Amino acid sequence: MPTIKIDGREIPFESGDTIIRAAHRAGIDIPHYCWHPGLSVAANCRMCLVEVLPPPGRPAMSLDILRWDAAKQDYVPAAKPKLQPACQMACANGMEVLSDNSDHVSEARSAVQELLLLNHPVDCPICDQAGECRLQDYWLEHQRKGKRMRQEPVHKPKAVTFGPTIVYDAERCIVCTRCIRVCNELARDPVLSVRERGNLGEITVSPGRELDHNYTLMTEHVCPVGALTSRDFRFKARVWFLRSARTVCQGCATGCNAYLDYDPRNNTPYRHRPRENMAVNTYWMCDEGMLSYRHAVEGRLLTALVGNDDASVDDALAAAKEQLAGHGDDPAKVAIVLSAQHSNEDNFALYHLATTYLGATDFFVSGKPLGQGDDILISEDKNPNTRGAVQIAAATPPRPVAELIQGIASGQYAYVVALGSDLEVDAGEAQRAFSRLKGVVTIAAHEGPLAKAARVALPACSWAEAEGTYVNGKGLAQRSERALLPHGDARPAWELIGRLGRALGYETGWKTLAELRRAMPPGAALGGAAGAAAPTAAPSAHAAPAPAADGARVEPKKTEATA
Repeated sequence: MPTIKIDGREIPFESGDTIIRAAHRAGIDIPHYCWHPGLSVAANCRMCLVEVLPPPGRPAMSLDILRWDAAKQDYVPAAKPKLQPACQMACANGMEVLSDNSDHVSEARSAVQELLLLNHPVDCPICDQAGECRLQDYWLEHQRKGKRMRQEPVHKPKAVTFGPTIVYDAERCIVCTRCIRVCNELARDPVLSVRERGNLGEITVSPGRELDHNYTLMTEHVCPVGALTSRDFRFKARVWFLRSARTVCQGCATGCNAYLDYDPRNNTPYRHRPRENMAVNTYWMCDEGMLSYRHAVEGRLLTALVGNDDASVDDALAAAKEQLAGHGDDPAKVAIVLSAQHSNEDNFALYHLATTYLGATDFFVSGKPLGQGDDILISEDKNPNTRGAVQIAAATPPRPVAELIQGIASGQYAYVVALGSDLEVDAGEAQRAFSRLKGVVTIAAHEGPLAKAARVALPACSWAEAEGTYVNGKGLAQRSERALLPHGDARPAWELIGRLGRALGYETGWKTLAELRRAMPPGAALGGAAGAAAPTAAPSAHAAPAPAADGARVEPKKTEATA
């Protein structure tokens, strides 16, 4: 494999690699603002300049300059090597590059950093980017000098509304054009452009338009300096108080890898952002997915319900036992509803209870109805685990809930044990159908048609409160970590199902997630040959992402893919 040397370290590169991409893959950080591994090369920030040494026997490309001579107190002629942008310079076998080991590079990076800060406002205390801002980081690493310019800085528009999700501060902007390239290349909606030139340049929205496509929050996410801010996150939290859990987006069947950032002090999630996985979502997420973190705490079922009354979980389990009395007389009268919204672990627990102990043979799957998709990331299936739920019950393939409604109407079923709260059928029709049954018990994380129709509802943890495995539309099993502590009386759905089984007199013995996973089929919890194992720990900021066990790259808060 061909190699280049960076500061004396030999690293391999692939065909078509630039210096910065090869360095990034090898874990070498070359500072940059405008480069992003998922976007085209702009090479306009000049922060990634490096010195490329000439081949033996060939003179170096140099520039004639004037340099200040302190002894003579005057400028004197001098020469310096012509530095190259690492984001644009293609690798060649045997190439030698100086990055951190070049005085010329260090001087250039310091000058670039000083230039970018000349007109930058000193509003770090109120900036949402504070704590993960590259201007802050690179000032410390590559400048460490005060501002020499004493003139009034150039003032530009502040708090400009670009659309329903984004607010722009032109004074903070370094015109790296990442946001423009996201619109052009990811969203395929060229709604942003640059107005004016030099220190008057700023980002603007096309006349008569708003920034309102499905990937507007990605323009904020890739901004390295806080010029673009999300109206959802703006002024709500300081990033140094937040912790991150590696999750799987619950917005649709694509199963984008994500980080859920939450404050452990108040057990509150504040944002969802993409986690790099080249097999699933590369570097991106859609707006719907990035805002789906709200569903972890909104519309929750936080106490058990018996009828319409709040109850303790123990009382609800006792009521469930009464509701399901007589289910063993005719197992064919028992219908089981799995959930495309819940994890493999939750679905397996209910499937195991139904097949091993209840003797049920009729399975159905519930979830959100189909919605709008695109050919970028968004799936029409708005459930994160449709494929997983179907695979869990592959021996007795689950059918749509509409068929369950028909079966109830014909008197085929007398009992229903359900997981989840969403239904793709009319809620009123479902409620009327379930009212004819002898017993309806549901385990649900959210309020919804199934929870309202149930005689007994048990409060389950949301996806952010329990670790679980989800199978996306491509069949890739991916594990999502727990971030939040359970709210209210919520417990993991698999745990509640185990307790329900024991209340009915069965030996549903699992009491820990590890015990349940050992009972599951190979691959259902760990991903198997096509899936994802548990992620590894995140590296420190500005380190190159290390490969995770699931083939994703574990990404710190500010890497080139998140800046």
